[in-house]
Amino acid sequence: MPHAVFSLLFPDDCRLCAVPLTNWTPAPVCQECLDGLEPLAPQAQCGRCGVPFGNEAPLHGTPLCALCRRGATPFEWARGFGAYEGHLRQLIHLLKYAGMEPLAKPLGRRLASLLADAGPVDLIVPVPLHWWRRWRRGFNQSELLAAEVSRFTGTPLGARVLRRRRNTASQTGLTSHQRRLNVRGAFVVRQPEAVAGKTIVLVDDVITTGATVGACTRALQRAGAARVLVLSLARARRRYQDLPATAAPPPPKTLEAACRA
Repeated sequence: MPHAVFSLLFPDDCRLCAVPLTNWTPAPVCQECLDGLEPLAPQAQCGRCGVPFGNEAPLHGTPLCALCRRGATPFEWARGFGAYEGHLRQLIHLLKYAGMEPLAKPLGRRLASLLADAGPVDLIVPVPLHWWRRWRRGFNQSELLAAEVSRFTGTPLGARVLRRRRNTASQTGLTSHQRRLNVRGAFVVRQPEAVAGKTIVLVDDVITTGATVGACTRALQRAGAARVLVLSLARARRRYQDLPATAAPPPPKTLEAACRA
């Protein structure tokens, strides 16, 4: 009865499938769409950075992608819950740009499920926003997700451990190399004693090339962190993931070439 009264007084449709909502929900997304989110399959996925491919050809018979084979990945381990596409991408946009903060709870719980493969951890740290961007948006979506991971797992949250000391340009439209240059030196640890000798889990909403979480990882390592693991709600696929096995490109010959790939 309460759900029927609510839907009568406040009619709305699911933002993903457009089906009328019949049950009360803190965000206008039906439970069926939330339950239908598909996690990434472990196959055809880099064993270190977690980047997904359409097949195993880009791995060239190894567990690592070209960048990780050449040591370009500073963090020890990274995983994304799902691919940055479809309903998951829409949900992230609703959370991030439409201000639907209640979505952080169901999405954060799915993110927390990845920690089972990470082993013991000491601290959950979100990727920070610059204070100006946080003020304009009103919240940091990565911090909301990290808070849910912390609540679900009981691991302490270090919401103010990392600081973004300059307001970097948007990463959208930049190449992998340009993204790394854009965020180089942009992060600093303001509580080194909180991370020294500890295993840190860095949380972000989306990993595209890994430039941002890579810059955060280097800052944590300089402050003395023993291990840095990364969790993201979504992971973007590499652009050549759908090539057939016989057409897989050879691995780049240099680190610079790998970073530009």
